[in-house]
Amino acid sequence: MPTIRIPPVLRPSTGGATAVDATGENVGAVLKALAAEHPATEPQLFSEGGDLNRYVNVYLNDEDVRVLEGLDTPVGDADTLVILPAMAGGAG
Repeated sequence: MPTIRIPPVLRPSTGGATAVDATGENVGAVLKALAAEHPATEPQLFSEGGDLNRYVNVYLNDEDVRVLEGLDTPVGDADTLVILPAMAGGAG
């Protein structure tokens, strides 16, 4: 079963978990399984159209899924997904 590493900003939505296991045949299905188990994560991960939010980066075994097949990237049982929210800000 793939493991999803949860960043600190999403941990309140997962009951404080730093990692969770979720099933799915591709990145999108695994993230949807996470959202089904922890509904507060869904609007943080997905746009209204169901695409990955532009400010959320997802890595499959250290590879950015956007340079692979996006949400359709196949996932195996031993794989690890890492969610990294994009950081923004600076002095104004």
